[in-house]
Amino acid sequence: MKVCVFGAGYVGLVTAACLSEMGNSVMCLDIDPARVAALQCGRIPIHEPGLGEMVVRNAKAGRLHFTTDAAAAVGHGTIVFIAVGTPAAEDGSADLAHVLQAAATIGQHMLDYKVVVDKSTVPVGTADAVRAAVAAELRRRAALVPFAVVSNPEFLKEGDAIEDFMRPDRIIVGADDEQALLLMRALYAPFLRNRDRLLTMDVRSAELTKYVANAMLATRISFMNEMAALAERLGADIEQVRLGIGSDPRIGTHFLYAGCGWGGSCLPKDVQALHRMGADVGVPLAMLDAVQHVNERQRRLLCERLVARLGNDLRGHVIGLWGLAFKPGTDDLREAPSLNLIDELLQRGAAVRAFDPVAMPGVAARWPGRAGLELVDSPMAAAAGASALLVVTEWREFRSPDFEALRMCMRQPLVLDGRNLYDPALMKQHGFEYVGIGRAEALPRISHAPMPLAA
Repeated sequence: MKVCVFGAGYVGLVTAACLSEMGNSVMCLDIDPARVAALQCGRIPIHEPGLGEMVVRNAKAGRLHFTTDAAAAVGHGTIVFIAVGTPAAEDGSADLAHVLQAAATIGQHMLDYKVVVDKSTVPVGTADAVRAAVAAELRRRAALVPFAVVSNPEFLKEGDAIEDFMRPDRIIVGADDEQALLLMRALYAPFLRNRDRLLTMDVRSAELTKYVANAMLATRISFMNEMAALAERLGADIEQVRLGIGSDPRIGTHFLYAGCGWGGSCLPKDVQALHRMGADVGVPLAMLDAVQHVNERQRRLLCERLVARLGNDLRGHVIGLWGLAFKPGTDDLREAPSLNLIDELLQRGAAVRAFDPVAMPGVAARWPGRAGLELVDSPMAAAAGASALLVVTEWREFRSPDFEALRMCMRQPLVLDGRNLYDPALMKQHGFEYVGIGRAEALPRISHAPMPLAA
């Protein structure tokens, strides 16, 4: 099948690569000539395990092409994916400028039937706006060309995007056109040979599903962070609680990890956009207010606990940071808790030494030559001479360090673990002062004696 993908960013590039891997002929369009030139040379602008090899393999096989020529790209694809950015606007809503521009471009160049697929995360009602934008261009050209608009939201996890696309747990297609639905089924059939996981629904329900899914994930994390605060005060361990509730199949084990806050390109933006959608139609989403409030508090927690131990003035202290990306497996720094943390530490006079396996170039580009910030080439180099070590991203290589060497290289054996990687008892045995999230050692316990019986 012939496919066009608008946008060579994260979603567009993964979509184009994975569809070409299954034998489709894919043309990926981007307005950035430098990005297209790099991709044509096999240079991948993002870190995603397995993506680079897949792009190069399919480009060499002639199934995957990159271009800035909109007419050629639109003419190539029967199915045209819109996978461009939808950044948050000032009021929290999703900015659809790029989506609607892509839709207009399709209308300007299409000569035969197209299935226009909204792959970007877009608010409910966007398919109608896309349909209107395409139709307006066709009217301007006085062209009678049939087309359909479909919602097909992505559910890709950064760091696991190739696996998610190639072996999906569900594919959602919102469509009201039988021909479009038939083509979408055919396109995804190679990914569903073991079991049909394609769910069809109306377009607006498909658009809303993506936002609700991400809001639910954010809610689970914020809920566990609330329970972590309670566990600390009651002398309980949130990690033990997590195992206990996660064993209930009605709850499951995913997104139950307390920590120093969630970030990334999806959860913050999508929770804000969903909140705005509710406000626009007179439905205040109070729970999402709480979800965001808890996350903002959680992102400040490591610095607050560090200040409680070392004081407000951190001049003369070196603080080590393990992890910069918002999650392991990616170099994405969007809304990463590390960035707020670095800002706060530097403002308090600390010298910050940080290590991340893949995200340091992004930090260097964001803050070139920033005074007080040093990016080093190993975890131990980040910890050397540090008054405290802050674990911010749960990369695998941080899970089992040489604790003896770590303690010996630090100025003061204080570890603030923002991802609960370590066993508090083991850390104490190794001679560390250890502070986790929701672990009983973090704060003094509050005694809750039973109420006396009435006389």
